[in-house]
Amino acid sequence: MVLFHYQLPSNWQRPTTPDEICFTVPMASAEYNLTIDQFKATMKSYSPTIVRLERIQNERWYKQYKVHEDDFHKRLNKDTVRSLYHGCPEVSAKAIIKDGFNRSFAGVNGTAYGNGVYFATDANYSHSYAHVNSAGERCMFIVKVLIGKSIEGNSSMKVCPVGYDSTTNGSNIFVAYHDAQSYAEYLITYK
Repeated sequence: MVLFHYQLPSNWQRPTTPDEICFTVPMASAEYNLTIDQFKATMKSYSPTIVRLERIQNERWYKQYKVHEDDFHKRLNKDTVRSLYHGCPEVSAKAIIKDGFNRSFAGVNGTAYGNGVYFATDANYSHSYAHVNSAGERCMFIVKVLIGKSIEGNSSMKVCPVGYDSTTNGSNIFVAYHDAQSYAEYLITYK
């Protein structure tokens, strides 16, 4: 049996403690500017004030995602990774950073396209799920999602039909059904 070794991203910082998995991205960096520019470009009608951008460096979750990504690439013989958005309350963001996206919470905000974790191509759509905290701040993740082979979903779907990896509304919403099918790269806190 061959075990795979996955290279961690080159932009990851060395943690100062074993539990440290969130790192503030410096405002003057190219990484910050590129990430925030992409976010703002998809906010459309809302002009956010950025409080901070944090890079998520959850090694366990990242390795699980990479194994899943390798499987998708072998099966489909192409790259199906998309950078998508997921807005949520601050308390949910803290749990996601630590343990990843959890399908057990599927249905909290609806199941129109299936009972999985929802992601959107536009931050503007996810903004409505990024509830304001006591400081007037909202949380939104930028997530690498393995779309794979997608099919239009409906509210009765608990899993994808055989041969498919995600469901969609046909344009800007994607639903993932496997916890290792996505990896949150960044958390944007904004007003």
